[in-house]
Amino acid sequence: MFGSPTPILRSFDERRTMRFYVDFLGFEVEFEHRFEPGMPLYLGLRKDDCRLHLSEHYGDAAPGARVRVPVDDVKAYAASLREKQFENARPGEPELMDWGSWEITVHDPSSNRLTFYTEAH
Repeated sequence: MFGSPTPILRSFDERRTMRFYVDFLGFEVEFEHRFEPGMPLYLGLRKDDCRLHLSEHYGDAAPGARVRVPVDDVKAYAASLREKQFENARPGEPELMDWGSWEITVHDPSSNRLTFYTEAH
């Protein structure tokens, strides 16, 4: 039996990464790991059943990755994100895609793209 994958995304700036994922998107920190003080951060995040890992380590991931995240109501989630008036991350209204889902895409500070979607019924 397979479990859910946990994407590893590249990050470069701990402060900006935390602000984006925790303050803006609403994730919680599950863990922070460094091999020793001053070393790159490896970060575990969670929001409901969605888990993401972000790494400052060379070779763990490349910037510019894309992850699709299902949400119960992408329209409500997008509205809640817009209300925050967060820096330059201001998602528009979700779009109905040809493949049958409503979607928004936001870019994190390391140019990774997160597409949040709800299946249209």
